[in-house]
Amino acid sequence: MNQRAHAAPVETARASARSRSEESAREAPGFPADPQAARGEHTHGEHTHGERPVPQPRPAVQRASVRGQILDALRTALVSGDLAPGEVYSGPALGERFGVSATPVREAMQQLALEGAVEVVPNRGFRVVERGARELAELAEVRALIEVPVMLRLARSVPAERWAALRPLAEESVRAAASGCRATYAEADRAFHRAVLALAGNEQLVQIAEDLHRRAVPLRGGRADLMSDAGEHAALLEALVAGELDAVRRLVAGHFTGAG
Repeated sequence: MNQRAHAAPVETARASARSRSEESAREAPGFPADPQAARGEHTHGEHTHGERPVPQPRPAVQRASVRGQILDALRTALVSGDLAPGEVYSGPALGERFGVSATPVREAMQQLALEGAVEVVPNRGFRVVERGARELAELAEVRALIEVPVMLRLARSVPAERWAALRPLAEESVRAAASGCRATYAEADRAFHRAVLALAGNEQLVQIAEDLHRRAVPLRGGRADLMSDAGEHAALLEALVAGELDAVRRLVAGHFTGAG
């Protein structure tokens, strides 16, 4: 038997050993699946030599979702009066009430503080802001200064069929008012005004108007007040569909003045 014949089994054994070694290494934690990458060779596609795979971000949606839900719940409690004006509430107490830790409550309360709904009381928590008649009147005036000119401009340019498409929102505000729930009506009222202003195509305008809306929502008044306010939505929409600019001007200005 010649030397080549003796060498063949040896080379076969060495190749088999290398294959087992690479396969064993690939099963080790953190070892790349590509054998070329294991040897430090360049592989085309995802990574260059010397680079590590980019770690996948840990999901952070759950915490943001909890904070958003708590923020919505707190806004509802503020409008409904469950969180009383002038009272101080701590993060841990509210967290126990909503079945969450104090952290998302504090984060939501900080947002409400930026919106002017509550104020921070050091070492105690957050006090619900009391809005007097004068402050509500001032907020209504600011809303009128912003929304009245926009609505009048839209009344001259938006076709009747687009106004008619907003009827379901006006009808929903009437149903919400009939329920007597201030929080439900506040949401329906916000949705109607947002839809009207969105026709201007200015998202900054919509956001500013919504911020003012949150600040201007009074905590007093009964079902009759809500029904009167919602009825103005329906009347305004009919005037817009008909293109009656004088009626639109009167209804829009009266809508905000009455709210104050």
